[in-house]
Amino acid sequence: MDLHCEMILDEYREAIPVLEQMKTEVLRLLREALDRSGLIVTAIEARIKTEESLRGKLALKGSKYATLSDITDILGARIITFYTDDVDRIAAMAEQLFEIDWNNSVDKRTLHQLDSFGYNSLHYICKLPGYDFRFELQLRTTLQHAWAAINHDIGYKTGVEIPREYLRRINRLAGILEMADDEFSRIRSEITDYRRRVQQLVQNGKLDDVLLDGDTFNSYLQARPFDALNKRIAAINQAEIQEVPLIHYLRVFNAFGCKTLGDVERLKKHYQEAAYRLARHQLGNTDLDIISSAVGVQNICIVCIIASGGGKMGLVRFFDAINGHNTQNEAIAEMTFNLAKSIQL
Repeated sequence: MDLHCEMILDEYREAIPVLEQMKTEVLRLLREALDRSGLIVTAIEARIKTEESLRGKLALKGSKYATLSDITDILGARIITFYTDDVDRIAAMAEQLFEIDWNNSVDKRTLHQLDSFGYNSLHYICKLPGYDFRFELQLRTTLQHAWAAINHDIGYKTGVEIPREYLRRINRLAGILEMADDEFSRIRSEITDYRRRVQQLVQNGKLDDVLLDGDTFNSYLQARPFDALNKRIAAINQAEIQEVPLIHYLRVFNAFGCKTLGDVERLKKHYQEAAYRLARHQLGNTDLDIISSAVGVQNICIVCIIASGGGKMGLVRFFDAINGHNTQNEAIAEMTFNLAKSIQL
C-alpha cells in the first residue's frame, strides 16, 4: 500500500479506544430504544472493522478516502428482526437516535434485483453526537440474514464462479424465502387484527360470535368473568383471593363440548349458584383466609361434571387435567363427589 493508506491505518490504530466507546454507546442506545418499544428482535450486534479487513479495503480503493472518518463502515451495527415490517419500525427509531447521512444510506429492498433477497437490508449511515466517525447500521430479517450467510458460503467461499444451473436454483429458493418473509408479516398482521376483533366482541358481549380457542379464551379471562363468584366465595371466610392463571381450563371447557365463548358463559351462569353452594360447604367449617382465584371456575366445572353424570371418575379426569396426574387426585375426587352428593347438588 502507498504512504497515504498507511497513514489511514495509523489513524485507525489510534482511534480504536474511541471506536470501542462508540460501539458501546450505539449498542446501549439501540437496546434501550428496543426495550421501550417492546419489539423483540433476533439479534443486535456491532463490530469494529479489523485491521486486516481495513487493509484490504484500502488496497482496493484507498484513494477514495482522505482520512479515516471518510470510511462510513469502520464501525458496523446490525439488528436482525423476525418480521419485515419491524425493519421500518426500527428504522424510525434510528432516525430519532442518530443523524442519518441520507446521501450514503441505501434501502436495498427497493432495488428489486432478481438475486437480491439475501442482501435486501436497509443500510443507514449514521452519526452519533460527540463523535467524528460515522457508522453503518444494517437492518434485515432473520430469513434475509440466514440467506445472505448461506449464499455467501455457497457462492463466494471457493472463489469460483457458480454454473448458471446452480444460480437458477439458488434464485428460486431466494424467491420462496422472500415470499415466506412477506407471508410471516402478513399472518402476524392478520392475527393482530383478529385479536382486536375478538376483544371488541367480548367487550360488547357478543360471545356467541366468538369461537373458543386459546386467544379468545384469554380475551374472555381478561374480562374477569369469574370475579363476582370468587368474591362471594371469599366472603364466606372473609378470605383474600390469590390470583392464579386460568388458561388451562380451556381444555376442560373443550371437553365439555363448548364451541364458542357464549357456550362457556351459559355454562357459567347455569352452574354458578350450585358452585357457590358447594364452596359454602367446602369452606364453612374451615379457617382458610386465602383462596385461589380458580375456586369459582373449578367449582363450576365440578358441578357440571356431576350434573352430567360424570361421577367420581369424571372428577378424577378433571383434577388430572388441571393439576397434572398424581395419586392424590382420586382421593380429592372421592371427597368432592361425596360432599356434592350429601348436599344434593
